[in-house]
Order: sequence, then C-alpha cells, then structure tokens
Amino acid sequence: MSTTATPPTLYIEGPAFWTPTLPGWVAARAAFRGEGTLTDPPAKRPSPQVLAPAERRRAPDTVALALEVAAAAMVASGRNAADVPCVFISAHGDLSINDYMCSTLATDPTVLSPTRFHNSVHNAAVGYWTIGTGCMAASNSVSAYENSFAAGLLEAAVQCAADQSPVLLVGYDTPTVGPLTSVTDSRGLLAVAMVIAPGRTERTVAAFDWSLASSGTAGTPPAPRSAAAATLAGINPMADALSLFESLAQVEGSAGVPIQLPLSGSLALRLQLHSAG
Repeated sequence: MSTTATPPTLYIEGPAFWTPTLPGWVAARAAFRGEGTLTDPPAKRPSPQVLAPAERRRAPDTVALALEVAAAAMVASGRNAADVPCVFISAHGDLSINDYMCSTLATDPTVLSPTRFHNSVHNAAVGYWTIGTGCMAASNSVSAYENSFAAGLLEAAVQCAADQSPVLLVGYDTPTVGPLTSVTDSRGLLAVAMVIAPGRTERTVAAFDWSLASSGTAGTPPAPRSAAAATLAGINPMADALSLFESLAQVEGSAGVPIQLPLSGSLALRLQLHSAG
C-alpha cells in the first residue's frame, strides 16, 4: 500500500445504471446476478424528466445519459438533488458534437450551431443537471482519459470524507464518430451513478473501504464475472465501472472480492465492498 493513513469507510446509496441492453439498475442487477437477460431489442436512449420537454428533445446523448442515471440515483437515495454536491465523469465528453464542430469549422464555419457549440464543453451535462434541479452545491466535471471512472470515484470519495457530506457520482461515455475513431475506441452508450455518503442510512446498499495501491497490474481493469457484464467489457471508458456494479449486485450477506480500478499504469484505487447489514 502507498497510503500514509487509512481513509474512513464510506457508504453507497442509489446505484443507477443505463445502457441500451440493460436500461436501469433493476435490469442490470438481475442480469449481473444471473437472474435476468439482456433487453432485446435494445432500448432507445433515455428521456430524462429533469429537463423541460424542449430541452429534452435537443439534449445530446451525453446529457440524456448523465441526467437519466443522476436522477435515478437521487430518487433511490431519498435525498434532495438540490442539496447534494456532484462529480460528473466522462473520458471524452461529447465526441459526436466534437466531430461535428471540427467538420463544420473545416468546411463552412459560418453555419456552426451555437446550441451544439455550448453542448460541446465537458461540463455541459453537469450544467444541465444543476440548472434542472436547482442545485447550488459544489459541482465538478472530471476527465482522466481511459482511467476516468477511477479518478472520478477517488475525487468523490475524498470530497465525501473531507466534507462529511454525501456526493452524487455520475459517469457516462458515448461512441466515437468520424476521424476520432482512429485515435480512440469508444463504442455504445453507458452511464452509471451512485450517491457516496459518509454514514450508514436506511438507503445504504453497501459499504466500502478504499485506498491507493501500487501494482504492476493496476493498469488492467478487472475482468467481468457475469455473462451480461462481459457483453459490455471495453465498449467505452465507463466500462471500468462494471466490476464495482457487479459487486454491488452480489454483495448481499458478505464482503465482496477486492476491486482494483486503474488510475494509471502503476497506480490503482483499491475498493473492498461490504454488505449493508
């Protein structure tokens, strides 16, 4: 271990999950436990009710995904979204809009859409969330390329422990399009969320201990344990969250296996889940 002190145990409330073949935590939890199957045909992209109808129609996939799981996590946690600080994570932001902007600037810059331009910034999703929910608490938008989920989870855990306040964690990524496919392989829609709390409540689903670990294999995400998760392995950077969400689905009654989420090629965030009971 490379830590100098033991961080406090933290608690997870309201896990949320969305991908077209597992549209919601109920479906994902059942599939990760071997008690359910993938949705066929796959679901269409979510339509988050946090947004007004006109905004909902115009919102890009990144915003729709992020707000869908964020709202689900808050409802399941029983907390008021307006009061909870948040950390939103995306490795790439909105790749589709970035491709559109680059193509338009290269061919006809005068027709660039102002709406699509303002949706291109990395904190667009968290901006929509704070406006839609009236949240005045601290918000953060995190990117660490392929290790973004671990970096965002570490940020949220440190903030929760330091401030002794719950933190909403939201992660999402979407497919690469256009020339960007030659430099990064991001496929499909995947979003996850949870509330990390400093203490146990009646909504707690699991506790976790956490630390930093130095390991020669820290840069390799854990392999999926369920057939359902295996279908999502590596589709985009948020797939690093699969091992944690599989463990949340299976942690009841006992401690789960340790999870190492890569922060870099030689450093990982180490998690040990425990049941809520």
